Amino acid sequence: QVQLVESGGGLVQAGGSLRLSCAASGRTFSSYAMGWFRQAPEKEREFVSAISWSGTSTYYADSVKGRFTISRDNAKNTVYLQMNSLKPQDTAVYYCAADSSYSAMVAGRARYWGKGTLVTVSS
Repeated sequence: QVQLVESGGGLVQAGGSLRLSCAASGRTFSSYAMGWFRQAPEKEREFVSAISWSGTSTYYADSVKGRFTISRDNAKNTVYLQMNSLKPQDTAVYYCAADSSYSAMVAGRARYWGKGTLVTVSS
């Protein structure tokens, strides 16, 4: 069982930056692939980024590539999402996710989910 708690959301102007954090419980954090997803108002949830258990592999949605960076600190049981050059269309609730399979995460599937943190980008 993995419990995930996101933090770091808030209101930022277009062009600004935010860093989201996701703290995970459990001793096996380092064995899980981690990911970030988002859901904008009246839209379906979409994949944002994934990172393998070791951190050596990362993957991004085209919409955030070059602007967002995913990273993890296995010693702190935490995964991060650094978001730069934010745009109003990045406004969404951002969810952290965990799964034993990196390929599943990249495909948009995950077993464990956080409750989300709201990011609002004003124009």
